[in-house]
Amino acid sequence: MTDQPTMGAFAGREHRLPVRVYYEDTDFTGLVYHANYLRYFERGRSDFLRAAGIGHAELLEAEPPLAFVVAEMTVKFLKPARIDDALMVRTRYEAIKGPRLIIEQAITRGEETLCTADVTAACIHLDGRPRRPTAGLVDRIRPWLALGG
Repeated sequence: MTDQPTMGAFAGREHRLPVRVYYEDTDFTGLVYHANYLRYFERGRSDFLRAAGIGHAELLEAEPPLAFVVAEMTVKFLKPARIDDALMVRTRYEAIKGPRLIIEQAITRGEETLCTADVTAACIHLDGRPRRPTAGLVDRIRPWLALGG
């Protein structure tokens, strides 16, 4: 047994991160509060990178230091999640276009899709200016990009 939290795993191009709904995730109706889906999506994107061998601390220590920010996100809430639900955050990095990373995400419960997100993240300098990801960073993500991505 390991004391390490799971970072999920790849299934083909898709990264899958299991998430359990806790009481703190819900609102007064007992449903997951809408903003918490964004937290689950963030964990999915971060753990995708971690599983691909890219840590946020490593990016900040690089020369020049880099970070990712969400530039745009379209979220569709389809069905509610409830306390104790076992969810799966599914993340696909589709393409890298200049400093932008195009990402598709979904949160599922079994075969049901509860929420989806189309995300555009940007690679930036720490001063906030966009910057193309380094060749090494692109090489680590490339195996999971869509063809032509």
